[in-house]
Amino acid sequence: MAEPVPTPLRRPRADQARLVADVVRHQIHAGGYPNGLPTEAELAAEFLVSRNAVREALAVLKAEGLIDREPKVGTHVAIRKYDHGLDALVGLKETFKGYGEIRNEVRATMTVSAPPAVAHKLGLHPGEPVLFVERLRYLGDLPLSLDMTYLAHDIGDAVLEHSLESNDVFALIELVCGQRLGHAGLAVEAVPADPHSAAILQVPDGASLLLLERLTHLDDGRPVDLEYIRMRGDRITLRSNLIRGQ
Repeated sequence: MAEPVPTPLRRPRADQARLVADVVRHQIHAGGYPNGLPTEAELAAEFLVSRNAVREALAVLKAEGLIDREPKVGTHVAIRKYDHGLDALVGLKETFKGYGEIRNEVRATMTVSAPPAVAHKLGLHPGEPVLFVERLRYLGDLPLSLDMTYLAHDIGDAVLEHSLESNDVFALIELVCGQRLGHAGLAVEAVPADPHSAAILQVPDGASLLLLERLTHLDDGRPVDLEYIRMRGDRITLRSNLIRGQ
C-alpha cells in the first residue's frame, strides 16, 4: 500500500504562522537547534505551510528575543529558557542546581501585621505578627525572580538567625523546625510587569511575568510559608509530568 501523502494545512496564513512559532519555540526551549534553525524553505516543507507563513513565525520569535537572523549567517537561537519543574517541593537553589549558582539579594526583612488574607492562609488571626522577606534571586548575574515571603513569626525569628543570602528558605524552615516540609498548594498566572518589578528584574515595562502563589505546609500539616513569586516569563519554562487518574 502506498504511503499517504501529507496534506498541506488549508488555514489562514496567520494561523499557520502561529502553529510554526509555537512548535519551534518549544523546540528551542527543549534545547533544539544547537547549530541554527533550518532555512525558511526547509521549515515550510516540514510544516507543510508557505514560506510567507514561516517568515511571519520567525518574525514573531525574533520579536520575542528568542532568535537572531542575519543575512548570509542564518537564523540562530539567541537565548534559552531554564526549566522549572513542578513535580517536587524544592527551592530555587535546588531547582536550578544544574544551571549555575543561585544567589539572593535580600531587599527587605521586617515584622509586619498579617493582612487578613495572609493570616487566613497561615492559620493566624488578622494582625498577628509575621515575618516579611523580599529577595531578588539571581542565576549568576541574571535576575530570575522577585520573591515576597510571609513566615509565621516563631519560624521567621529562627530563620533570621541564618544567612538568607546563600540559603533557600525551605532548607532553613526544615532546619529550625526539625521536621520536613510536607506539601504545598500552588497557583500560577501570567501578569504584566509593573514599572517597579520591571526595573528590578531588568525586563521591559509590561513584559510577561509568571506570578506564583505558593502556600507550603510542614509534614504535620501546619501552614508556615506563603510566597508570591514573580518569575521572568522570558527565561523560565514551568514543566511537569502529568498522570491521568482513575
